[in-house]
Amino acid sequence: MAALVNVPTRAKRGDIIEIRTLTSHIMETGFRHTMDGAPVPRDIITSFTCRHNGAEIFRADLFPAIAANPYLSFFTVAKESGKFEFEWIGDNGYSSIASASIIVE
Repeated sequence: MAALVNVPTRAKRGDIIEIRTLTSHIMETGFRHTMDGAPVPRDIITSFTCRHNGAEIFRADLFPAIAANPYLSFFTVAKESGKFEFEWIGDNGYSSIASASIIVE
């Protein structure tokens, strides 16, 4: 499954920057049934974490009401250059990781 992240490549120290993420996932709620009446098993992303230089800066717990291919956007303050790491974890052993770097001047 693919993940897209949008992080500014450069920022001035103290700037507020927007980080946008999108990951590809079907997100089956577990509430639907097949034509035969059998329940469709739940398969959702349950958590998202963003770390900057190893320190957690944003976390979200996700639930069945989240849409397929969840898009998340949040803001943070540019403090130092480094690497952002993004991790999505879900049901059935689902895991996706992406990263992006920023230069803070």
